[in-house]
Amino acid sequence: MAELNTGDGGGGKGGKVRSKKQNSKVDLTAMVDLAFLLITFFMLTTSLSKPQSMPLGLPAKDKPNDPKPPKPVKTDQRRTVTIILGANDQIKWFHGLLDAPEVGGGPSTTDYSSNGIRKELMKRVKSIPEVMGDKEKGLIVIIKPTKKSTYKNLVDILDEMAICKVPSYAIVNDFTPEENKLTEEINK
Repeated sequence: MAELNTGDGGGGKGGKVRSKKQNSKVDLTAMVDLAFLLITFFMLTTSLSKPQSMPLGLPAKDKPNDPKPPKPVKTDQRRTVTIILGANDQIKWFHGLLDAPEVGGGPSTTDYSSNGIRKELMKRVKSIPEVMGDKEKGLIVIIKPTKKSTYKNLVDILDEMAICKVPSYAIVNDFTPEENKLTEEINK
C-alpha cells in the first residue's frame, strides 16, 4: 500500500508560519510479491530444450550363454568407402580397397564442406545401388578416426552420414599398415 507521511512543520513558538513539507513513502511489498509470482509462473510453465541426439546402433554386450556370432560375410568392395579422419579437419577417403586402386581410385584428401566429403558421399549413395543392380545393396561407409582427430570431427562426419542418408556405416579403430601411412600424411 502507498502511504503518505506528513511531519509537523511548526515548532509551536510563534514566528513565521512555514509551509509543511510532505515526505512521500511508497510500500513496494506488493510489487515484489507480484514479481516473484511471475518468475515462479514462467519457470514452471516453460519447457526446457531437450538435447538433440542421433541414435547410434551399438552392439549388445556378450553374455556367457550366447552362441558365438557367425563368421563375417565378405562385402563387395564396390560398396565400401573408407573415411580416415585426421588432424586439422582433414579427411582421407578411398572407394573400395586401398591396395586395389582400379576399383575406386587412389586415396583423396578433402574436408567437411558441402563440396568436400558430402559431394562424394551423395554421388555414391545414388550410384552404388544402380551399379549393384539391387536397391537393398547400398553404400557402406567405414569411419576411422585417428588419435589426432577431434570429437567435433567425428560428430561432423556422423552428421554427414545423416545428411547424405547413408544406409550403413561403422566406426572402426583398426588400421592396416597402408592406412597407417595415410594417417601419417594427414596428421602432419
